[in-house]
Amino acid sequence: MKWRTILVCALAVALLAPMLAQAEHTRYWRQSDSGEFEKGTANGVSISSDGKLMPAPQFNPLADPNLAYIWQLRLDSRGRLYAAGGPSAKVLRIDDSGKATTVFEGSELAAQAIVLDSKDNLYVGTSPDGKIYKVTADGQKSVFFDPKTKYIWALALDREGDLFVGTGDKGEVYVVSPDGKGQILYQSDERHARSLAFDTKGDLLIGTEPSGLILRIPLERKTGENTPAAGSSFVIYETNKKEVTSLLEDASGNLYAASIGEKNRTPIAAPPIPQPPSQPVQAIISGQGTATIIAQNSAQTAAAIAPMTYFASATGGAEVVKISPDGSPQTLWSSREDLVFSTGLSPEGKLLLGTGNKGAVIELQGNDVYSSVAKSASEQVTSLLSGSNGKVFVATANPGKIFELGPGYAKNGSFESDTFDARIFSHWGRLTWWGENGATQGKVTFYVRSGNTSSPEKNWGPWMGPFKTPEAGAVNCPPARFAQWKAVFLDTDGGGTPNISWVSLAYQPKNVAPVMEDIALQDPGVRIQSFASQPVGPMGGTNVQLRMPQHDGAFSPSPNPDASVRAAKMDVPPQGFEDKGFQSVLWSVRDDNDDDLVFSIYYRGEGEKNWRLLKDKITQHYYSWDTTAMPDGAYYLKIVASDSPSNPADQALSDSRESDRFEIANTPPRIEALRAQAHSPTATITFEGVSSAGALASARYSLDAGDWQLVYPVGLLSDSPRQKYEIQLSGLAPGEHTIAVEIADRYDNKTSAKVTFATTSGER
Repeated sequence: MKWRTILVCALAVALLAPMLAQAEHTRYWRQSDSGEFEKGTANGVSISSDGKLMPAPQFNPLADPNLAYIWQLRLDSRGRLYAAGGPSAKVLRIDDSGKATTVFEGSELAAQAIVLDSKDNLYVGTSPDGKIYKVTADGQKSVFFDPKTKYIWALALDREGDLFVGTGDKGEVYVVSPDGKGQILYQSDERHARSLAFDTKGDLLIGTEPSGLILRIPLERKTGENTPAAGSSFVIYETNKKEVTSLLEDASGNLYAASIGEKNRTPIAAPPIPQPPSQPVQAIISGQGTATIIAQNSAQTAAAIAPMTYFASATGGAEVVKISPDGSPQTLWSSREDLVFSTGLSPEGKLLLGTGNKGAVIELQGNDVYSSVAKSASEQVTSLLSGSNGKVFVATANPGKIFELGPGYAKNGSFESDTFDARIFSHWGRLTWWGENGATQGKVTFYVRSGNTSSPEKNWGPWMGPFKTPEAGAVNCPPARFAQWKAVFLDTDGGGTPNISWVSLAYQPKNVAPVMEDIALQDPGVRIQSFASQPVGPMGGTNVQLRMPQHDGAFSPSPNPDASVRAAKMDVPPQGFEDKGFQSVLWSVRDDNDDDLVFSIYYRGEGEKNWRLLKDKITQHYYSWDTTAMPDGAYYLKIVASDSPSNPADQALSDSRESDRFEIANTPPRIEALRAQAHSPTATITFEGVSSAGALASARYSLDAGDWQLVYPVGLLSDSPRQKYEIQLSGLAPGEHTIAVEIADRYDNKTSAKVTFATTSGER
């Protein structure tokens, strides 16, 4: 029998545990996924898509060249950095200290693409209606090639030194020999040859717009010809997006393609391309992925606006695919909101994405996991370029700046959580967390602070800490409504990089009384049961539409943000049905502690002072009772809500609310002076109806068990507790007749009576 006793005890504990959990006010603010972490502020800390905080690579500003946008970065053979942008097409050379020297400036609106050959000759593609300029190593500038097209999107040099030019808006790709002689290599059916790259075989890869195609063009070199010819084109992949913004191949021959924008179902006309102003003096860049040049003529007082779209797709999300050397594609990353304008490789060979319009650098870590490793104050990250010693250069637009990503991790990177609102003045307890690689052994320290304003910028308590292990105990923050935690990554060298998977802060809200919000009395003769119950009334009862409380505190989930132990705490709206003699009431109540509540219902008659208990220990938000045992009259209800199930007896609180006046009337009306006077073949029936429950509601009669017929009182209006009725009958057959009459009050109490009379043939 001992094992049975143990089993019974175990079952009792298992059943009691949820009740104990609901009775305990201690709650936990827990953060563990990327969506929650992204609401916080990361400084030198990256947030992975699988919900981990970890040190981010160093991200430091290198240069602010006072440009609105920078489109492309390149390095020469000596490791010197070049940046192309605008407005007023410029190319700058940036030294190690971040000082910028202008090496090219054109009359067009932007320097869109640049490339350097083995002799450090710089080639610059400008837009719109631009040209390709050559700037020699000693600074000599000249027009190298004029494709006579609107846009020059991309430049690429092959191993023989031939220059390939991707253009729009005719989708042409040019090849230009080192002596500046060029010709059309490939005429695409697309509007734009948006991006260019070479694969390991030396074939040309083209990313297009608006169909989002990736084309492979074999290059055939014939004896005696200065430039290669194009072989048969082949679409190696059609992306799900509109515009292929970047093509990048790694050392293993894997091709990475980034594309943005939703495809149009039907082709649209090309937007008009503005002509550059004669004297551009001001440039302002708008958001949403489009660059807008605002040019002001010195002879004008008003600015003339000329839009110039460098990215055809300003919205529509992005997709990044990996195409293996055998041609098989794999989607690595996609987003409905972010756009990808550039790609690069980290020193570890991981793919980096330059995104907008939040100016973040995202690292794809594999297995569908990615993390935001850097965030600039600019809107778009437009170029990523691997440098020496594990460094990656980052260029941005809106505004145009240059940063250095890496090498190594940021020192003392910190993360501040979003502000937590407990909704109630609370006491703050122990902070716990979990992570790997020393995250719980001192490599990460935590701080906590509290306050009573939604913004922690001022008038909060000081940071309490540091807490180096989860066993450090209570945080000892001042009791308050709001709280915030901060993590600082101290040791990022050796033994693996620490990371944080989840953080939890215990708190106990001060108990506050429940609030009775509204009481909804139902019409007499309505009974309420839970939706799952079967009606118990006569013949199953007819369903009735219930009158609901004005507030939603009766049948809605708790608004408490920490509802893990009471996620199912929601009353199911009940159903009502007709049941004579019953009275029903529903109510709504709010408890900011999300406590379990118990209700008591009291009643008193009109003119009485003392409340009498009708029913206690009610847990649902409605009640029905049989009123036939109560005297007719006017009454009031008082409903008391108590949070005693969730609090010690000396801390339990309650609230009450009184209902509107209602009446109970179960006594049926009376029929008096029922008489029949026969006047063959007619008869006159008269009677009086008397009600003790106010005005009579209706009357009807039936002759010789025929259908019931409605009858109005004398004077037509049923507005009095005593009414006279007169019924005129005609066309009666000779013989005995019986007429039945029935009256009803407004509570559906009914009374019937009958009278028999006779008509004779002689009287006819």
